[in-house]
Amino acid sequence: MGEEKLIASVAGSVERVNKLICVKALKTRYNGEVGDIVVGRITEVQQKRWKVETNSRLDSVLLLSSMNLPGGELRRRSAEDELAMRGFLQEGDLISAEVQAVFSDGAVSLHTRSLKYGKLGQGVLVQVSPSLVKRQKTHFHDLPCGASVILGNNGFIWVYPTPEHKEDDAGGFIANLEPVSLADREVISRLRNCIVSLATQRMMLYDTSILYCYEASLPHQIKDILKPEIMEEIVMETRQRLLEQEG
Repeated sequence: MGEEKLIASVAGSVERVNKLICVKALKTRYNGEVGDIVVGRITEVQQKRWKVETNSRLDSVLLLSSMNLPGGELRRRSAEDELAMRGFLQEGDLISAEVQAVFSDGAVSLHTRSLKYGKLGQGVLVQVSPSLVKRQKTHFHDLPCGASVILGNNGFIWVYPTPEHKEDDAGGFIANLEPVSLADREVISRLRNCIVSLATQRMMLYDTSILYCYEASLPHQIKDILKPEIMEEIVMETRQRLLEQEG
């Protein structure tokens, strides 16, 4: 309290639940919640588990038992599976996963038991503050401009070319390594620059805001999007469109 007013101790966005007011800091580490979609990078292969960097205070854990085996087999994990762990995922691989549990010390346990999660193939990773990613029912979006995004709740955003056919039998392990066409690469780089400019201007990131920003950036060249004056102009236009849509 200061001069009869409530003053926040951190700068950020205000969240209200009835009479409880909390301020979510703009620059935070990721605090895991069960059911969140995250994008992470494998940092270490250990006994029956992988350590995953997910932008949280502690490394997250992906247990060998919390993932689909290649081919979608359902059986107990044997010693052979344990020996083949590096063949499934090795250090430096990017994965999409869901938060299965949060331990008392804040560490996060992940699982990739659905076919939509698993190893990520070709694309671009953009890192933003977790507070800028809007929580939605789905975080996997195929945008009409020809690319797809995975908006990880942990602030890691994966932009990749939309696959022509969804493969179901691989269990999320076969990464498509075919060359990406120039047109797709341009769309992906434009999207990446749009996400960076939205994050710089502190706009919430979700499918509509990214798409509007992409459309607003079309008159400019891809490399010009990150110039401060153009960035401001594009984000202002996006803001106007979002306000018109809500209003």
